[in-house]
Amino acid sequence: MKKMVNNFEITELWKSFFLNITFCIRIPKHYVQTVGRSTVPGAYDRSRKSAVVRSISSNYSKALSSYFGTKTPNQEEAIGSHNAYVTALRAHGTEVTVLPELSNFPDSCFVEDTAVMVDGKAIIPNMGHPTREGEQQAVMDHMSDFAEIIRMPKGAKLDGGDIVFFDDRYLVGISTRTNKEGADFLSTFIKEDGYDVEFINVPDTTLHLTTVCSSPREGTVIAAEGHLEESQISRFAEEIIWIPNNESYASNTIGYSNDRLIVAGGFPKTKNILQNEGFRLMSVDMEPIMQADGSLTCLSVFTS
Repeated sequence: MKKMVNNFEITELWKSFFLNITFCIRIPKHYVQTVGRSTVPGAYDRSRKSAVVRSISSNYSKALSSYFGTKTPNQEEAIGSHNAYVTALRAHGTEVTVLPELSNFPDSCFVEDTAVMVDGKAIIPNMGHPTREGEQQAVMDHMSDFAEIIRMPKGAKLDGGDIVFFDDRYLVGISTRTNKEGADFLSTFIKEDGYDVEFINVPDTTLHLTTVCSSPREGTVIAAEGHLEESQISRFAEEIIWIPNNESYASNTIGYSNDRLIVAGGFPKTKNILQNEGFRLMSVDMEPIMQADGSLTCLSVFTS
């Protein structure tokens, strides 16, 4: 005899279905919220609501400059570029906190290297260059007000400049500044929050992964020719925008929603390439920052 299903049972079945189905909605802090019983990790959000930067050190002329540097870093010129950088972030809606300069640390304006944010956690690394060890304390003092501080163990080293946020994963560069132990330690926390990790070998001629790579919008990677191989990126990216090797510096960008993009000024080929891809550009003169091996992303940590 066939069992008859009454209206009450049908109603209960539908209720159960809707309680367990996942509706994904993009929200800040790099999560996709589900309507129902759970929250699942999702795509990196490029809203970039807040950031921390640090003023140019009074000893900036002593900053490391072995990769891009063509002359001694100039503090006064760098302050001008830094101010323009902060203005550009704020013009895109980012709330910027400017921390005071650290005279004992010439490279301390490159605050990106001192912390990696993983959904409410600030992973504080051991710096990849010995002269920069010690910069982290002032960053921890500030971030402890809003983030859980996690220190990297001895023997592991990592610079935040080797981290690129890409949609549902973190790209982690293995470089002269980031070793496998540091990358593995960071990846533990990344995976705990449900993100994937892609390890990318960075050639010794390149400072950091972010030096030659950025992700301006969903599914897309901007990469510098001659520094990364297509096979390193194509396994996860839907689109690769290649920047000519002689303008490789310009592959470091800061992307916002609606194809808005902050770029380094003075690179006409890159400007044409990116405009043809539909990006709306705001450029910043980065020459004084480039003198100390710095790029756009080096100057900030996005905290939400």
